[in-house]
Amino acid sequence: MGTTQSGILGGRLPLADYETNFSDLHPALDRHEALVASDRCYFCHDAPCMTACPTSIDIPLFIRQISTGNPIGSAKTIFDQNILGGMCARVCPTETLCEQACVRNTAEERPVEIGRLQRYATDIAMKENKQFYTRAESSGQRVAVVGAGPAGLACAHRLAVKGHEVVIYDAREKSGGLNEYGIAAYKSVDDFAQSEVDYVLSIGGIEVRHGQALGRDFSLADLTEQYDGVFLGLGLAGVNALRIEGENAEGLEDAVDFIAALRQSKTKADIPVGRRIVVLGGGMTAIDAAVQAKLLGAEEVTICYRRGKEHMNASEFEQDLAASKGVTIRHWLQPKRIALKDDKVAGIELEYTTLVDGKLTATGETGIIAADQIFKAIGQSFEASGLGSLAFEGGRIVVDAEGKTSLANVWAGGDCVLGGEDLTVSAVAMGRDAAEAINRAFAAAMPRASAVA
Repeated sequence: MGTTQSGILGGRLPLADYETNFSDLHPALDRHEALVASDRCYFCHDAPCMTACPTSIDIPLFIRQISTGNPIGSAKTIFDQNILGGMCARVCPTETLCEQACVRNTAEERPVEIGRLQRYATDIAMKENKQFYTRAESSGQRVAVVGAGPAGLACAHRLAVKGHEVVIYDAREKSGGLNEYGIAAYKSVDDFAQSEVDYVLSIGGIEVRHGQALGRDFSLADLTEQYDGVFLGLGLAGVNALRIEGENAEGLEDAVDFIAALRQSKTKADIPVGRRIVVLGGGMTAIDAAVQAKLLGAEEVTICYRRGKEHMNASEFEQDLAASKGVTIRHWLQPKRIALKDDKVAGIELEYTTLVDGKLTATGETGIIAADQIFKAIGQSFEASGLGSLAFEGGRIVVDAEGKTSLANVWAGGDCVLGGEDLTVSAVAMGRDAAEAINRAFAAAMPRASAVA
């Protein structure tokens, strides 16, 4: 099959090729490999890797526990700070976080494999269903969590541990948010995202209501009336527009939708892909879409980014991964017009750019790249309704250092808040910390309630 086919089609490859192409990007370490990898850690006292981790996991401790044959204890050390440590071990850009800060880089230019070691420990604990936490006595307090993504799940779990009753509302059919719908299929195989959701929910005291959308099925005002506290972990639902001629043409798609469809496909053969593809953007989403298009059988895949290599949000590892799969990355090009044939994508006209006094400027030079499919991955925006008078800035929810919003008894965290990062690990940290703030607020209110009574 393959090269004689044109247009946007599924089934470009033999079925066996899909299984091979979408196998685990970083296979799990076995026991011997984990012991060897853990032995490279210096167990620094003021470990820079800990500072670089948004959830502040005690990395030297969990690695030492692995090195002494105690992976279950290691997993607890990880989960104490990051209950979604299993997925973070798979998808975190460790090369720009903990591993970049590793002191081993100075002498050997090769860090300790922190991410793979974290996966080793958490996988063992989850496979054995080791539960490290039990719910405190019921507090009588009820909290609504909007969004079953990393921030919402982390918040719900910590609240449940504290004895509060939690109800999660999510618009989709499955929990997991970004972890379920937004991660490249080869980074999380064997339906791991759902296994992790089940593990998190097993603490008890958490109800999940799927197919419930804020602004359609309920409003924030409804929740504040029914619950003692509300946490908003809404993520980013909108996709930025190109604002160019031909943007609505058949064959131009949002990269996030393409990635989500791939994540939900069993064989991948049913996902249609073009022969010649252009991906617009310079972040992780652009890389994920481009690499997976190539793995589906696309002949030519080109990423076009309006700035230079050094400006790309995608890490150098991710850029190298794309190149290793045959993806071409071109810089200093911005989209100008979609070329059409019979109202379908036939190519894209791009304009060269440069920096003038630090400002991105078009040079006037243009060129056309032939394509039958274009994916836009130029960033996402926050879209939500039903939030009432909640304060916003720059299109995101304004929160204080504890995740508190402008409304009483409403907290928020993750990508939807001002300053939020497009990282699972950062969302987990914000959800966890908001849960602690909610718990403190409940505790502070109780003496006053007793005094009034």
